[in-house]
Amino acid sequence: MKMIKTVWCTTFYVSSLEKAAKFYGETLGLEKKYEYSSYVGFECGGVEIGLILKLKEVQKISPASPSVEFLVDDVEKACDELKSKGVRFIKGLHEEPWCGKQATFTDPEGNILEITQINWKKYFTASAEGVKGRCEIQ
Repeated sequence: MKMIKTVWCTTFYVSSLEKAAKFYGETLGLEKKYEYSSYVGFECGGVEIGLILKLKEVQKISPASPSVEFLVDDVEKACDELKSKGVRFIKGLHEEPWCGKQATFTDPEGNILEITQINWKKYFTASAEGVKGRCEIQ
């Protein structure tokens, strides 16, 4: 069985969330899916274009590089499989407030890649209501 199902999201690290959101929404005409204090997501043909504020720990990894998120059915199993193939994770398995479970690693060139598992029911609820706290993924 194939581990990666599809590209879920490409995320760009930005210094001004407001300015970047205006560009992607108004200039490029992408439909805004949701906006939080540190993240804005846009719909782009079934792939989310995400904007996230640059953080100091992200800048140490790759200051201007976007990340690509791959959607998987079982993120823990995918982590184990990738680790068995020698992949080193720069951010281990963790839960996101938008109801996803993720782990972050790099390719041999240092590009940021993430594997993501989503609890769709909780994701759509969080997207509709805005993130008010952590989601428990089961």
